[in-house]
Amino acid sequence: MTTEAPGRVLLEMKGIGKSFPGVKALEGVNLTIREGQVHALLGENGAGKSTLIKILSGAYTRDEGEIFFDGAKADIRTPADAERLGISTIYQEFNLTPNMTIAENIFLGHLPVKGGRIDWGTVRSRSRELLDSLDVDLPVDTLTGRLSVAQQQMVEIAKALNRNTRILVMDEPSAVLSERDIENLFAVVRRLQAAGIGIIYISHRLKEIFELADEVTVLKDGRYVDTKQVADVGMDDLVKLMIGRDLEDVYPKRAVPPGEVVLTVSHLAQSHLAKDVSFDLRAGEIIGFAGITGSGRTETARVLFGADRATAGTMTLFGAPYSPRSPRDAINHGVALVTEDRKRQGLLLKLQVFFNTTISGLDRLSRFGVLDLKGEQGLVRTWIQNLRIKTPTPQFLVVNMSGGNQQKVVLARWLSLGIKVFIMDEPTRGIDVGSKAEIYQIMADLADQGVAILMISSELPEVLGMSDRVMVMREGRIVKELSREQASEEVVMQYAVGHEEAAAR
Repeated sequence: MTTEAPGRVLLEMKGIGKSFPGVKALEGVNLTIREGQVHALLGENGAGKSTLIKILSGAYTRDEGEIFFDGAKADIRTPADAERLGISTIYQEFNLTPNMTIAENIFLGHLPVKGGRIDWGTVRSRSRELLDSLDVDLPVDTLTGRLSVAQQQMVEIAKALNRNTRILVMDEPSAVLSERDIENLFAVVRRLQAAGIGIIYISHRLKEIFELADEVTVLKDGRYVDTKQVADVGMDDLVKLMIGRDLEDVYPKRAVPPGEVVLTVSHLAQSHLAKDVSFDLRAGEIIGFAGITGSGRTETARVLFGADRATAGTMTLFGAPYSPRSPRDAINHGVALVTEDRKRQGLLLKLQVFFNTTISGLDRLSRFGVLDLKGEQGLVRTWIQNLRIKTPTPQFLVVNMSGGNQQKVVLARWLSLGIKVFIMDEPTRGIDVGSKAEIYQIMADLADQGVAILMISSELPEVLGMSDRVMVMREGRIVKELSREQASEEVVMQYAVGHEEAAAR
Protein backbone atom coordinates (compact mmCIF):
# COMPACT_ATOMS: atom_id res chain seq x y z
CA MET A 1 0.00 0.00 0.00
CA THR A 2 1.76 3.16 -1.15
CA THR A 3 0.74 6.78 -1.14
CA GLU A 4 -0.18 8.19 -4.53
CA ALA A 5 1.37 11.61 -3.86
CA PRO A 6 4.32 12.41 -1.59
CA GLY A 7 3.48 14.26 1.59
CA ARG A 8 5.19 17.32 3.00
CA VAL A 9 8.80 16.78 4.10
CA LEU A 10 9.02 16.44 7.88
CA LEU A 11 12.61 15.37 8.39
CA GLU A 12 15.87 15.67 6.49
CA MET A 13 19.13 14.16 7.69
CA LYS A 14 22.00 15.26 5.44
CA GLY A 15 25.56 13.98 5.41
CA ILE A 16 25.31 12.43 8.86
CA GLY A 17 28.58 11.08 10.27
CA LYS A 18 29.45 9.43 13.55
CA SER A 19 32.73 7.98 14.86
CA PHE A 20 33.59 5.87 17.85
CA PRO A 21 37.14 5.09 19.00
CA GLY A 22 38.73 3.32 16.06
CA VAL A 23 35.46 2.96 14.13
CA LYS A 24 33.72 5.18 11.56
CA ALA A 25 30.12 4.08 12.22
CA LEU A 26 28.42 6.50 9.78
CA GLU A 27 29.67 8.62 6.89
CA GLY A 28 27.63 10.79 4.54
CA VAL A 29 24.23 9.26 5.37
CA ASN A 30 21.05 10.91 4.08
CA LEU A 31 17.44 10.27 5.05
CA THR A 32 14.23 12.15 4.14
CA ILE A 33 10.87 11.39 5.78
CA ARG A 34 7.51 12.80 4.69
CA GLU A 35 4.12 13.11 6.35
CA GLY A 36 1.98 9.99 5.99
CA GLN A 37 4.86 7.97 4.56
CA VAL A 38 6.20 4.58 5.59
CA HIS A 39 9.92 4.75 4.89
CA ALA A 40 11.87 1.50 5.24
CA LEU A 41 15.47 1.60 6.46
CA LEU A 42 17.43 -1.43 5.29
CA GLY A 43 20.93 -2.78 5.70
CA GLU A 44 22.83 -5.70 7.14
CA ASN A 45 23.81 -5.82 10.80
CA GLY A 46 26.58 -3.27 11.18
CA ALA A 47 25.31 -1.16 8.26
CA GLY A 48 24.65 1.78 10.60
CA LYS A 49 20.85 1.67 10.99
CA SER A 50 20.90 1.60 14.80
CA THR A 51 23.49 4.37 15.02
CA LEU A 52 21.45 6.60 12.69
CA ILE A 53 18.27 5.99 14.68
CA LYS A 54 20.03 6.70 17.97
CA ILE A 55 21.22 10.02 16.55
CA LEU A 56 17.66 10.86 15.51
CA SER A 57 16.28 9.85 18.93
CA GLY A 58 18.92 11.80 20.87
CA ALA A 59 20.74 8.81 22.34
CA TYR A 60 23.87 9.75 20.33
CA THR A 61 25.04 13.11 19.03
CA ARG A 62 26.17 13.38 15.43
CA ASP A 63 29.74 14.34 14.57
CA GLU A 64 28.96 15.52 11.03
CA GLY A 65 25.99 16.61 8.98
CA GLU A 66 22.77 18.52 9.52
CA ILE A 67 19.21 17.71 10.62
CA PHE A 68 16.18 19.69 9.48
CA PHE A 69 12.71 19.30 10.94
CA ASP A 70 9.74 21.04 9.34
CA GLY A 71 12.24 23.00 7.23
CA ALA A 72 14.09 24.43 10.22
CA LYS A 73 17.53 23.37 11.39
CA ALA A 74 17.28 21.08 14.43
CA ASP A 75 19.90 20.28 17.04
CA ILE A 76 19.05 16.93 18.63
CA ARG A 77 21.38 16.23 21.54
CA THR A 78 19.12 14.45 24.03
CA PRO A 79 16.02 12.24 23.96
CA ALA A 80 14.10 15.25 25.32
CA ASP A 81 15.10 17.24 22.23
CA ALA A 82 13.72 14.52 19.98
CA GLU A 83 10.54 14.26 21.99
CA ARG A 84 9.90 18.02 21.76
CA LEU A 85 10.06 17.73 17.98
CA GLY A 86 7.60 14.84 18.00
CA ILE A 87 10.06 12.01 17.28
CA SER A 88 9.36 8.71 19.09
CA THR A 89 11.23 5.41 18.84
CA ILE A 90 9.95 1.93 19.66
CA TYR A 91 12.95 -0.33 20.11
CA GLN A 92 12.97 -4.13 19.99
CA GLU A 93 13.30 -4.15 23.77
CA PHE A 94 10.23 -2.27 24.96
CA ASN A 95 10.57 0.58 27.45
CA LEU A 96 7.66 -0.35 29.71
CA THR A 97 7.46 -0.81 33.47
CA PRO A 98 5.88 -4.26 34.06
CA ASN A 99 4.49 -3.55 37.54
CA MET A 100 2.61 -0.45 36.36
CA THR A 101 -0.71 -0.34 34.54
CA ILE A 102 -1.23 0.36 30.85
CA ALA A 103 -2.53 3.86 31.66
CA GLU A 104 0.41 4.61 33.96
CA ASN A 105 2.89 3.52 31.30
CA ILE A 106 1.20 5.60 28.62
CA PHE A 107 1.49 8.72 30.80
CA LEU A 108 4.79 7.90 32.49
CA GLY A 109 6.75 11.15 32.82
CA HIS A 110 3.73 13.16 31.61
CA LEU A 111 1.12 12.70 34.33
CA PRO A 112 -1.49 15.52 34.24
CA VAL A 113 -2.04 17.47 37.43
CA LYS A 114 -5.31 19.06 38.54
CA GLY A 115 -5.70 20.97 41.78
CA GLY A 116 -2.26 19.91 42.92
CA ARG A 117 -3.04 16.22 42.41
CA ILE A 118 -2.57 13.72 39.61
CA ASP A 119 -5.66 13.73 37.41
CA TRP A 120 -6.21 9.96 37.25
CA GLY A 121 -9.56 10.41 35.53
CA THR A 122 -7.87 12.07 32.55
CA VAL A 123 -5.12 9.45 32.58
CA ARG A 124 -7.65 6.62 32.29
CA SER A 125 -10.02 8.31 29.81
CA ARG A 126 -7.25 9.49 27.49
CA SER A 127 -5.58 6.06 27.63
CA ARG A 128 -8.89 4.49 26.68
CA GLU A 129 -9.21 6.89 23.72
CA LEU A 130 -5.71 6.04 22.50
CA LEU A 131 -6.26 2.29 22.75
CA ASP A 132 -9.61 2.62 20.97
CA SER A 133 -7.91 4.54 18.14
CA LEU A 134 -5.61 1.53 17.70
CA ASP A 135 -8.55 -0.90 17.93
CA VAL A 136 -7.07 -2.42 21.13
CA ASP A 137 -9.59 -3.81 23.60
CA LEU A 138 -7.65 -3.96 26.88
CA PRO A 139 -8.60 -2.64 30.33
CA VAL A 140 -6.36 0.37 31.01
CA ASP A 141 -5.75 -0.80 34.60
CA THR A 142 -4.09 -4.04 33.43
CA LEU A 143 -0.46 -4.45 34.52
CA THR A 144 1.77 -4.38 31.43
CA GLY A 145 3.78 -7.30 32.80
CA ARG A 146 0.72 -9.50 32.12
CA LEU A 147 0.46 -8.54 28.45
CA SER A 148 1.65 -10.48 25.41
CA VAL A 149 4.48 -9.07 23.29
CA ALA A 150 1.99 -7.86 20.67
CA GLN A 151 -0.13 -6.13 23.33
CA GLN A 152 2.93 -4.47 24.86
CA GLN A 153 3.82 -3.16 21.41
CA MET A 154 0.39 -1.54 21.12
CA VAL A 155 0.92 0.14 24.50
CA GLU A 156 4.25 1.51 23.23
CA ILE A 157 2.47 2.92 20.17
CA ALA A 158 -0.25 4.45 22.36
CA LYS A 159 2.45 6.01 24.55
CA ALA A 160 4.05 7.54 21.45
CA LEU A 161 0.71 8.95 20.24
CA ASN A 162 0.14 10.50 23.65
CA ARG A 163 3.26 12.57 23.10
CA ASN A 164 2.01 14.09 19.85
CA THR A 165 4.34 12.01 17.74
CA ARG A 166 4.91 13.17 14.17
CA ILE A 167 7.64 10.66 13.29
CA LEU A 168 7.54 7.14 14.70
CA VAL A 169 10.57 4.87 14.42
CA MET A 170 9.79 1.14 14.61
CA ASP A 171 12.83 -1.13 15.06
CA GLU A 172 12.12 -4.74 13.98
CA PRO A 173 8.48 -4.50 15.17
CA SER A 174 7.45 -7.90 13.78
CA ALA A 175 10.48 -9.94 14.90
CA VAL A 176 8.67 -12.01 17.55
CA LEU A 177 5.04 -11.68 16.43
CA SER A 178 2.72 -14.37 15.08
CA GLU A 179 1.15 -14.01 11.62
CA ARG A 180 -2.10 -12.73 13.12
CA ASP A 181 -0.30 -10.20 15.32
CA ILE A 182 1.70 -9.01 12.29
CA GLU A 183 -1.55 -8.43 10.38
CA ASN A 184 -2.84 -6.34 13.31
CA LEU A 185 0.45 -4.41 13.40
CA PHE A 186 0.20 -3.64 9.69
CA ALA A 187 -3.35 -2.36 10.15
CA VAL A 188 -2.16 -0.03 12.92
CA VAL A 189 0.77 1.22 10.81
CA ARG A 190 -1.59 2.05 7.95
CA ARG A 191 -3.90 3.85 10.39
CA LEU A 192 -0.98 5.95 11.66
CA GLN A 193 0.07 6.64 8.10
CA ALA A 194 -3.42 7.84 7.23
CA ALA A 195 -3.22 10.22 10.21
CA GLY A 196 -0.18 11.89 8.65
CA ILE A 197 2.50 10.37 10.86
CA GLY A 198 5.81 9.65 9.16
CA ILE A 199 7.04 6.15 9.97
CA ILE A 200 10.60 4.82 9.77
CA TYR A 201 10.26 1.04 9.55
CA ILE A 202 13.29 -1.20 10.14
CA SER A 203 12.94 -4.89 9.31
CA HIS A 204 15.03 -7.81 8.03
CA ARG A 205 11.89 -9.27 6.46
CA LEU A 206 11.94 -7.90 2.95
CA LYS A 207 8.43 -9.14 2.22
CA GLU A 208 7.10 -6.66 4.80
CA ILE A 209 8.82 -3.79 3.01
CA PHE A 210 6.83 -4.46 -0.15
CA GLU A 211 3.57 -4.74 1.82
CA LEU A 212 3.98 -1.55 3.86
CA ALA A 213 6.60 0.89 2.64
CA ASP A 214 6.42 3.76 0.15
CA GLU A 215 10.15 4.42 0.02
CA VAL A 216 13.25 2.56 1.12
CA THR A 217 16.73 3.77 2.03
CA VAL A 218 19.61 1.29 2.04
CA LEU A 219 22.79 1.61 4.13
CA LYS A 220 25.92 -0.50 3.78
CA ASP A 221 29.03 -0.40 5.98
CA GLY A 222 27.92 2.87 7.56
CA ARG A 223 27.42 4.64 4.23
CA TYR A 224 24.40 5.76 2.28
CA VAL A 225 23.75 3.54 -0.76
CA ASP A 226 20.48 4.73 -2.31
CA THR A 227 16.84 5.68 -1.77
CA LYS A 228 14.21 4.08 -3.98
CA GLN A 229 10.47 4.12 -4.46
CA VAL A 230 9.32 0.65 -3.39
CA ALA A 231 7.08 0.44 -6.46
CA ASP A 232 10.18 0.75 -8.66
CA VAL A 233 12.26 -2.10 -7.19
CA GLY A 234 12.03 -5.85 -6.66
CA MET A 235 13.31 -8.18 -3.95
CA ASP A 236 16.47 -8.94 -5.89
CA ASP A 237 17.20 -5.23 -6.34
CA LEU A 238 17.11 -4.61 -2.58
CA VAL A 239 19.24 -7.65 -1.78
CA LYS A 240 21.84 -6.53 -4.31
CA LEU A 241 21.91 -3.03 -2.82
CA MET A 242 22.42 -4.44 0.68
CA ILE A 243 24.94 -7.20 0.10
CA GLY A 244 26.29 -6.65 -3.41
CA ARG A 245 25.03 -9.89 -4.94
CA ASP A 246 21.81 -11.27 -6.42
CA LEU A 247 19.10 -13.03 -4.42
CA GLU A 248 19.63 -16.26 -6.37
CA ASP A 249 23.19 -16.37 -5.03
CA VAL A 250 21.99 -16.28 -1.39
CA TYR A 251 20.84 -19.92 -1.47
CA PRO A 252 23.72 -22.38 -2.05
CA LYS A 253 23.51 -24.79 -4.97
CA ARG A 254 23.81 -28.39 -3.80
CA ALA A 255 24.39 -31.50 -5.88
CA VAL A 256 25.14 -34.23 -3.31
CA PRO A 257 22.19 -36.71 -3.23
CA PRO A 258 20.70 -37.72 0.15
CA GLY A 259 21.88 -40.97 1.72
CA GLU A 260 20.20 -43.59 3.89
CA VAL A 261 17.21 -42.91 6.14
CA VAL A 262 18.42 -41.58 9.49
CA LEU A 263 15.16 -40.74 11.28
CA THR A 264 11.72 -42.29 10.84
CA VAL A 265 8.67 -40.78 12.52
CA SER A 266 5.39 -42.71 12.41
CA HIS A 267 1.99 -41.35 13.58
CA LEU A 268 3.60 -39.16 16.22
CA ALA A 269 1.28 -37.21 18.51
CA GLN A 270 1.71 -34.84 21.42
CA SER A 271 -1.00 -33.64 23.76
CA HIS A 272 -1.18 -30.08 22.43
CA LEU A 273 -0.84 -29.37 18.70
CA ALA A 274 0.90 -32.36 17.09
CA LYS A 275 -1.77 -34.97 16.29
CA ASP A 276 -0.53 -37.40 13.61
CA VAL A 277 2.91 -36.75 12.10
CA SER A 278 4.75 -39.22 9.84
CA PHE A 279 7.88 -38.67 7.73
CA ASP A 280 11.44 -39.84 7.24
CA LEU A 281 14.68 -37.87 7.06
CA ARG A 282 17.81 -38.95 5.21
CA ALA A 283 21.48 -38.28 5.78
CA GLY A 284 22.58 -35.22 3.83
CA GLU A 285 19.00 -34.01 3.34
CA ILE A 286 17.32 -30.75 4.31
CA ILE A 287 13.58 -31.07 4.88
CA GLY A 288 11.61 -27.85 5.27
CA PHE A 289 8.52 -27.77 7.49
CA ALA A 290 6.04 -25.07 6.45
CA GLY A 291 2.72 -24.05 7.97
CA ILE A 292 0.99 -21.21 9.75
CA THR A 293 1.40 -20.56 13.47
CA GLY A 294 -0.31 -23.27 15.49
CA SER A 295 0.10 -25.94 12.82
CA GLY A 296 2.20 -28.11 15.15
CA ARG A 297 5.68 -27.65 13.69
CA THR A 298 7.45 -26.48 16.85
CA GLU A 299 5.55 -28.99 18.98
CA THR A 300 6.78 -31.81 16.73
CA ALA A 301 10.35 -30.50 17.05
CA ARG A 302 10.09 -30.46 20.84
CA VAL A 303 9.10 -34.14 20.89
CA LEU A 304 11.98 -35.05 18.57
CA PHE A 305 14.36 -33.25 20.93
CA GLY A 306 12.94 -34.78 24.10
CA ALA A 307 11.62 -31.49 25.49
CA ASP A 308 8.10 -32.98 25.48
CA ARG A 309 7.01 -36.62 25.54
CA ALA A 310 5.00 -38.16 22.72
CA THR A 311 1.49 -39.37 23.57
CA ALA A 312 1.34 -41.72 20.55
CA GLY A 313 3.43 -42.97 17.66
CA THR A 314 6.93 -44.33 17.24
CA MET A 315 10.34 -43.13 16.09
CA THR A 316 13.53 -44.84 14.95
CA LEU A 317 16.97 -43.23 14.78
CA PHE A 318 19.78 -44.90 12.83
CA GLY A 319 17.60 -48.03 12.69
CA ALA A 320 17.05 -48.30 16.46
CA PRO A 321 13.95 -47.33 18.52
CA TYR A 322 14.16 -43.70 19.60
CA SER A 323 12.14 -42.15 22.42
CA PRO A 324 14.17 -39.38 24.11
CA ARG A 325 13.33 -38.81 27.76
CA SER A 326 14.99 -35.38 27.85
CA PRO A 327 17.01 -32.97 25.68
CA ARG A 328 20.17 -34.44 27.19
CA ASP A 329 19.04 -37.89 26.08
CA ALA A 330 18.44 -36.56 22.55
CA ILE A 331 21.87 -34.91 22.46
CA ASN A 332 23.49 -38.17 23.58
CA HIS A 333 21.77 -39.84 20.59
CA GLY A 334 23.19 -37.20 18.21
CA VAL A 335 20.09 -34.97 17.87
CA ALA A 336 20.23 -31.21 18.51
CA LEU A 337 17.68 -28.38 18.44
CA VAL A 338 18.52 -24.87 17.25
CA THR A 339 15.69 -23.09 19.04
CA GLU A 340 13.60 -20.33 17.45
CA ASP A 341 14.35 -18.06 20.45
CA ARG A 342 18.13 -18.18 20.66
CA LYS A 343 18.35 -15.28 23.12
CA ARG A 344 16.12 -16.87 25.76
CA GLN A 345 16.51 -20.58 25.11
CA GLY A 346 19.68 -21.04 23.07
CA LEU A 347 22.35 -18.84 24.63
CA LEU A 348 23.74 -17.59 27.93
CA LEU A 349 23.91 -14.02 26.69
CA LYS A 350 26.03 -12.53 29.45
CA LEU A 351 28.71 -15.21 29.19
CA GLN A 352 31.59 -15.55 26.76
CA VAL A 353 31.75 -17.17 23.33
CA PHE A 354 33.96 -20.00 24.60
CA PHE A 355 31.59 -20.86 27.46
CA ASN A 356 28.53 -20.88 25.18
CA THR A 357 30.39 -23.10 22.71
CA THR A 358 31.50 -25.79 25.17
CA ILE A 359 28.81 -25.73 27.88
CA SER A 360 27.00 -28.82 26.53
CA GLY A 361 30.17 -30.88 26.13
CA LEU A 362 32.23 -30.18 29.23
CA ASP A 363 32.15 -33.85 30.20
CA ARG A 364 33.87 -34.71 26.91
CA LEU A 365 36.58 -32.14 27.67
CA SER A 366 37.19 -33.43 31.18
CA ARG A 367 39.22 -36.31 32.56
CA PHE A 368 38.68 -37.58 36.08
CA GLY A 369 36.58 -34.47 36.74
CA VAL A 370 39.29 -32.01 35.62
CA LEU A 371 38.56 -29.77 32.63
CA ASP A 372 41.16 -29.75 29.86
CA LEU A 373 41.42 -25.97 29.46
CA LYS A 374 43.91 -26.18 26.60
CA GLY A 375 41.67 -28.60 24.72
CA GLU A 376 38.66 -26.37 25.35
CA GLN A 377 40.43 -23.29 23.99
CA GLY A 378 41.63 -25.19 20.92
CA LEU A 379 38.11 -26.50 20.21
CA VAL A 380 36.57 -23.04 20.48
CA ARG A 381 39.17 -21.45 18.21
CA THR A 382 38.61 -24.20 15.64
CA TRP A 383 34.89 -23.53 15.43
CA ILE A 384 35.35 -19.75 15.42
CA GLN A 385 37.53 -20.24 12.37
CA ASN A 386 35.40 -22.91 10.68
CA LEU A 387 32.15 -20.95 11.02
CA ARG A 388 33.76 -17.54 10.48
CA ILE A 389 32.38 -16.22 13.75
CA LYS A 390 33.15 -12.52 14.01
CA THR A 391 34.48 -12.00 17.53
CA PRO A 392 37.59 -10.16 18.79
CA THR A 393 38.43 -13.02 21.19
CA PRO A 394 36.81 -16.20 22.54
CA GLN A 395 36.23 -14.20 25.76
CA PHE A 396 33.88 -11.75 23.99
CA LEU A 397 30.38 -11.58 25.54
CA VAL A 398 27.71 -13.13 23.32
CA VAL A 399 25.19 -10.39 24.21
CA ASN A 400 27.33 -7.90 22.24
CA MET A 401 27.33 -9.96 19.02
CA SER A 402 25.08 -9.61 15.97
CA GLY A 403 22.19 -12.03 15.53
CA GLY A 404 23.99 -13.92 12.78
CA ASN A 405 27.11 -14.45 14.88
CA GLN A 406 25.02 -15.46 17.89
CA GLN A 407 23.40 -18.13 15.73
CA LYS A 408 26.82 -19.34 14.63
CA VAL A 409 27.80 -19.76 18.29
CA VAL A 410 24.73 -21.96 18.81
CA LEU A 411 25.75 -24.06 15.80
CA ALA A 412 29.34 -24.27 17.06
CA ARG A 413 28.10 -25.72 20.35
CA TRP A 414 26.26 -28.56 18.66
CA LEU A 415 28.90 -29.20 16.01
CA SER A 416 31.53 -29.56 18.73
CA LEU A 417 29.52 -32.57 19.94
CA GLY A 418 29.45 -34.29 16.55
CA ILE A 419 25.68 -33.91 16.08
CA LYS A 420 24.29 -35.84 13.11
CA VAL A 421 20.63 -34.70 13.14
CA PHE A 422 19.84 -30.98 13.38
CA ILE A 423 16.38 -29.59 14.10
CA MET A 424 16.52 -25.90 13.15
CA ASP A 425 13.50 -23.87 14.25
CA GLU A 426 13.45 -20.47 12.46
CA PRO A 427 17.24 -20.60 11.93
CA THR A 428 17.56 -17.06 10.51
CA ARG A 429 14.94 -15.15 12.51
CA GLY A 430 16.13 -11.58 13.16
CA ILE A 431 19.23 -12.02 10.99
CA ASP A 432 20.18 -9.76 8.07
CA VAL A 433 20.38 -11.00 4.48
CA GLY A 434 24.17 -11.23 4.38
CA SER A 435 24.33 -13.26 7.59
CA LYS A 436 21.47 -15.43 6.34
CA ALA A 437 23.56 -16.35 3.32
CA GLU A 438 26.36 -17.45 5.65
CA ILE A 439 23.98 -19.57 7.75
CA TYR A 440 22.57 -21.14 4.58
CA GLN A 441 26.07 -22.02 3.40
CA ILE A 442 26.84 -23.64 6.75
CA MET A 443 23.65 -25.70 6.47
CA ALA A 444 24.52 -26.75 2.94
CA ASP A 445 28.06 -27.72 3.99
CA LEU A 446 26.67 -29.80 6.87
CA ALA A 447 24.26 -31.58 4.52
CA ASP A 448 27.11 -32.29 2.09
CA GLN A 449 28.94 -33.93 5.03
CA GLY A 450 25.98 -36.24 5.67
CA VAL A 451 24.25 -34.31 8.46
CA ALA A 452 20.43 -34.56 8.33
CA ILE A 453 18.57 -31.28 8.82
CA LEU A 454 14.91 -30.64 9.67
CA MET A 455 14.23 -26.93 9.17
CA ILE A 456 11.13 -25.11 10.41
CA SER A 457 10.64 -21.67 8.89
CA SER A 458 7.86 -19.12 8.47
CA GLU A 459 9.74 -17.52 5.56
CA LEU A 460 8.58 -19.33 2.43
CA PRO A 461 11.49 -18.13 0.24
CA GLU A 462 13.81 -19.72 2.80
CA VAL A 463 11.86 -22.98 2.80
CA LEU A 464 11.84 -23.13 -1.00
CA GLY A 465 15.45 -22.06 -1.39
CA MET A 466 16.94 -24.52 1.10
CA SER A 467 14.74 -27.63 1.17
CA ASP A 468 15.14 -30.89 -0.75
CA ARG A 469 11.55 -31.70 0.26
CA VAL A 470 8.84 -29.58 1.86
CA MET A 471 6.39 -30.91 4.47
CA VAL A 472 3.29 -28.73 4.83
CA MET A 473 1.62 -28.96 8.24
CA ARG A 474 -1.90 -27.96 9.19
CA GLU A 475 -3.77 -28.61 12.43
CA GLY A 476 -1.15 -31.00 13.78
CA ARG A 477 -0.74 -33.13 10.66
CA ILE A 478 1.44 -33.22 7.56
CA VAL A 479 -1.13 -32.58 4.84
CA LYS A 480 1.26 -32.58 1.88
CA GLU A 481 4.80 -33.57 0.96
CA LEU A 482 6.24 -31.59 -1.96
CA SER A 483 9.43 -32.11 -3.90
CA ARG A 484 11.67 -29.12 -4.60
CA GLU A 485 10.25 -29.01 -8.13
CA GLN A 486 6.61 -29.15 -6.98
CA ALA A 487 6.92 -26.51 -4.26
CA SER A 488 6.05 -22.85 -4.78
CA GLU A 489 4.87 -20.15 -2.38
CA GLU A 490 1.34 -20.33 -3.75
CA VAL A 491 1.07 -24.12 -3.55
CA VAL A 492 2.56 -24.31 -0.03
CA MET A 493 0.19 -21.65 1.31
CA GLN A 494 -2.84 -23.26 -0.32
CA TYR A 495 -2.16 -26.51 1.52
CA ALA A 496 -1.22 -24.65 4.72
CA VAL A 497 -4.59 -22.89 4.91
CA GLY A 498 -6.72 -25.73 3.59
CA HIS A 499 -7.30 -24.90 -0.09
CA GLU A 500 -6.12 -28.23 -1.48
CA GLU A 501 -8.53 -28.00 -4.41
CA ALA A 502 -6.85 -24.84 -5.68
CA ALA A 503 -3.38 -26.32 -5.15
CA ALA A 504 -4.29 -29.42 -7.16
CA ARG A 505 -5.38 -27.40 -10.22
